[in-house]
Amino acid sequence: MYVVRLNNDGKWSVIKDGNKRASKVFDSKVEAIAYASKKAMAEDTTFRVEEKLPTSINKKIFIVILVILLIALIVLGVLIGLGKIKLPTQGNDLDDDLKEDNDTDVVIQEGELSIHFLELGNYYAGDSVYIKAGDIDILIDAGSRASSATTIHNYIKQYCTDGKLEYVIATHAHEDHISGFVGTNSNPGIFDLYECDVIIDYAFKNTSSQISKNYEAKRDKEVTLGAKHYTAKDCMEGNNGATSKYKLTESISFEILDQRYYYESSSDENNYSVCMMLNYGDNHFLFTGDLEKEGEESLVEKNKLPHCKVFKGGHHGSKTSSNEALLAAITPEVVCVCCCAGSSEYTDNVDNMFPTQDFINRVARYTNRVYVTTLAKYTIATNKEGHEYPKVNGFESMNGNIVVTLNSSLEVVVNCSNNQTVLKETEWFNSTIVLDGESRKMRTWPEGGK
Repeated sequence: MYVVRLNNDGKWSVIKDGNKRASKVFDSKVEAIAYASKKAMAEDTTFRVEEKLPTSINKKIFIVILVILLIALIVLGVLIGLGKIKLPTQGNDLDDDLKEDNDTDVVIQEGELSIHFLELGNYYAGDSVYIKAGDIDILIDAGSRASSATTIHNYIKQYCTDGKLEYVIATHAHEDHISGFVGTNSNPGIFDLYECDVIIDYAFKNTSSQISKNYEAKRDKEVTLGAKHYTAKDCMEGNNGATSKYKLTESISFEILDQRYYYESSSDENNYSVCMMLNYGDNHFLFTGDLEKEGEESLVEKNKLPHCKVFKGGHHGSKTSSNEALLAAITPEVVCVCCCAGSSEYTDNVDNMFPTQDFINRVARYTNRVYVTTLAKYTIATNKEGHEYPKVNGFESMNGNIVVTLNSSLEVVVNCSNNQTVLKETEWFNSTIVLDGESRKMRTWPEGGK
């Protein structure tokens, strides 16, 4: 048993039961809990959190606070009497400096923030995440095919009623993340359908694909119409008026997180992914596009990552993303995966079809609240080596459109358009498939998982 305890210095100690000395001391409660959770998991034990200071300390703190408040009230009364301070009248704006203060406590209002992980109308892997923050509309990616633009538009228009996306983030130049921005002649793209205020995208790309060229042409047209365009590198370096932090409401902000592949090339296009953290008070939501292992390790090194309420599963639940270095830092409560479960789009190896067994094995240590948008339909086919595999030939909803909110108790609430079933309890996950005369489970939940 480990105990996370607030000490007399206002810091958080992690103490193993029976020890007098702390194993480690942290400035923040989140860091202490993350460390205690990791240690407890490794030693197959548990941990608890104690927040109360000793009674004597509480009394002293109460007396000090009372004296400070009395002095402050006396000073305030004198200043008001001398006319040095004017009380605000109804309808006055808050001071600009106060508006920029992100360190003050915030009141969480149920329904003020919602995050939508979208189905994209086909059996291809692809990302599109819509965020409603007060009156602000954000779209992260618009995959998976050009025709997905219509699917995305038909969904978000019920929330974005003014035809304006205040922020658009295109994580990297792969088709399954940007094609819906472009659209087709018969399916107008997101850039055609919405006015965009700020567009943030990748600093580098390796691909010379036509879809990436079309995306950049449409993006640049938006800029001529008044949009501001920044790369992730611009955001980190403050170039051209960019910043890494964006305040959306008094309670909600987001920041572009730093990672090495904003500045140097990678052999893997996925590592150029723009990484974004959404913050609602002390509640955090992480989006990393298709960032791979090297990029994730860099993300951990360059940022002080907090515990995250929600994590968008990296690279559609691939075996090369959502690695332990990142998961241990963010200890996610809920993981949402944008993919078509069991699709043979990229491989006929069942274990490597999204979401992969490797991904499941790693995530299971932290949460069983894993949700997936879409499910593949398939028939048994034979590959060129003569081996059978499940060949995708259609799709249906798995969880469907996944909508995440917080309730007034700061608990994550998940509502899905199809059903609320977590991944490990779905029919697909627990199904048995017969290939080359041998039967096997489609996926298994590891022993010791949540």
